[in-house]
Amino acid sequence: MLALWIGILLLTAPLAGKLTSVEKNDNSAWLPGGAEATQVADLQRQFQPDDIAPAIVVYERTGGPLTPADLAKARADVAGMKTVDSVVDESIIGPVPSTDKAAIQVIVPVKITDDGWDALPDIANAITATAENGAPPGLDVYLAGPVASAADSAGAFAGIDGTLLYTTLAVVAIILLVTYRSPVLWLLPIITAGVALTSSQAVIYLLAKYAGLAVNAQSAGILTVLVFGAGTDYALLLVARYREELRRHSDRHEAMQFALHRAGPAIIASAATVVVGMLCLSLAELNSTAGLGPVAAIGIAVGLGAMVTLLPALLVICGRWLFWPVRPRYGTAEPTATGLWARLGGRVARRPRAVWIGTAVVLGAMALGLLQSNAVGLTSAEQFTTEQPSTVAEEALARHFPAGGGQPVSVVANASSAEQVSRELAAVPGISEVAQPVQKGGLALIDGTLADPPDSAAAQRTVEQARKTLHAIPGADAKVGGYTAVVVDINDANRHDNRLIIPLVLLVVLVILGLLLRAIVAPLILIATVVLSFAAALGVSVLAFRYLFDFPAEDTSFPLFVFVFLVALGIDYNIFLMTRVREEAVQHGTRRGALIGLAATGGVITSAGIVLAGTFAALASLPLVAFVEIGFAVAFGVLLDTLIVRSVLVTALNLDVGRWMWWPSKLDRGPREEDETPLSSSEPELTH
Repeated sequence: MLALWIGILLLTAPLAGKLTSVEKNDNSAWLPGGAEATQVADLQRQFQPDDIAPAIVVYERTGGPLTPADLAKARADVAGMKTVDSVVDESIIGPVPSTDKAAIQVIVPVKITDDGWDALPDIANAITATAENGAPPGLDVYLAGPVASAADSAGAFAGIDGTLLYTTLAVVAIILLVTYRSPVLWLLPIITAGVALTSSQAVIYLLAKYAGLAVNAQSAGILTVLVFGAGTDYALLLVARYREELRRHSDRHEAMQFALHRAGPAIIASAATVVVGMLCLSLAELNSTAGLGPVAAIGIAVGLGAMVTLLPALLVICGRWLFWPVRPRYGTAEPTATGLWARLGGRVARRPRAVWIGTAVVLGAMALGLLQSNAVGLTSAEQFTTEQPSTVAEEALARHFPAGGGQPVSVVANASSAEQVSRELAAVPGISEVAQPVQKGGLALIDGTLADPPDSAAAQRTVEQARKTLHAIPGADAKVGGYTAVVVDINDANRHDNRLIIPLVLLVVLVILGLLLRAIVAPLILIATVVLSFAAALGVSVLAFRYLFDFPAEDTSFPLFVFVFLVALGIDYNIFLMTRVREEAVQHGTRRGALIGLAATGGVITSAGIVLAGTFAALASLPLVAFVEIGFAVAFGVLLDTLIVRSVLVTALNLDVGRWMWWPSKLDRGPREEDETPLSSSEPELTH
């Protein structure tokens, strides 16, 4: 098995390194194919190349007015910018002075090269250097527009894979060292997860290159977190069961056989739940969300394969000395029987109904933070955790020119209706100016200038009103596009995906739990606890964003991503617990089985939750608000689920509901609970 995986690693490592070359981070990688803004972008190719993006150079003299030297500098820069690589010199517009005579703008069209948007930072730097070189004293220079925004985004995403990988590795290594208290054992899960990540990256690269799978920097980054987080969880469960079996079997091969036989179904069921849950994302309208589904599913599936084949092989090859200095010796007692989680179970068993009702009320109170949720999307200025040059430039541009001048509303309509469309567009509130229609091939292109910043809520309302007005013109077949329309369509797609995928994931998880536990009541109760945990985590996270991080809003995709990660991954811990409870309930009854299951799995599940929370918290190392929000919410939610929901709420429900948890399976028709043998005669608090 080890030789097989070494061969796989040799084959996949060169391919994994090419994954970034097939990532697509432009609008087409995010926007739905049938969206109106996408249709406009396709039709605009008849009028202008679709590989041209504007950079807007802004010269500002604070307090004004402009001097003759300022104007001369701007004119000279136009000639200099024509020599910059990828600048379309014949299409430069300006210099154009502002009406208040305090600023100048020059619009520089830039051709997107074969390197795509990744090449824009160098071009943006060259344009800025030309404008800043020799600027008169007191004249400030800024670079705004799509090229500047793309350059800032590229800078934020630069090294995202390396940053996430090394941060995640450090977090997992520290947690495993604390968990195992062994100088060697922690290496094996990390090595296995690293092999799984490399192999999954290679598979995704091949699918992206030859099968059209949509991959972007966001999905590639989340892949790293998922493989290490979920993979290490599976490793922790397997190693814990293997260590338990080493105390019962003298031969380590036999111990691993039993460990895989008993822990394998729970691990496989957990991974299957995550895979199916992630594949539900494939039904999303938004390309980026739909692409994340298969990417995450592949990562989890490959991680599962490595953890149930490569990791067992490494553990058996190395032997018991891996656990030094606390090696599990054959015939020694299992320490979890009288540990922290056994004592917690005993306390919960005294008044289980009061415990689960009280816990549910507290979680419900935490969920009230959702009343302050503002998942309406992030503006350009709100997308980064630090102030970006393009944001400062946009503010300077808006002080002297129409805020939406660099990113107009683009309308494509039938040429015969061009004049009427122009008049109606000019009458829309929020449109400050309309350019003359350009006609070609029976179509007309009309650009309108927004009075508000193009990513603002006011600009989005203007686009929505423009669509309502222009769609009503008979025979015009008018379609409204442009940057603001892209934002509107992305937000609409996210809201559609939230309504579709969240109920679908719940249904899928419910079915898988029903098949695994062979019951109806237990899956319904578990789903209810997961939903309550999700609401509580989201409520607390929203309050943290407002009053701790000072984030004004959340991205429209935030609720969906957090829900899928928390439900698909959070249900893992319930699966780990309930499969062990069911295993023990067959011999000892539900109530005693619940206490044995908590005692046996409490430590490993808590460690797994801390690892997963730590890996998602690594997302906060990136300077992007959306990643910080997802990382914080998932990390907090996982900790809440493992420490409170699974250990206290679910255990109390198991004890209170009793054998009815397994209705209508055979366990429901088991012995009366009063006849069940107590866990320990020396610990009466564990009895019913």
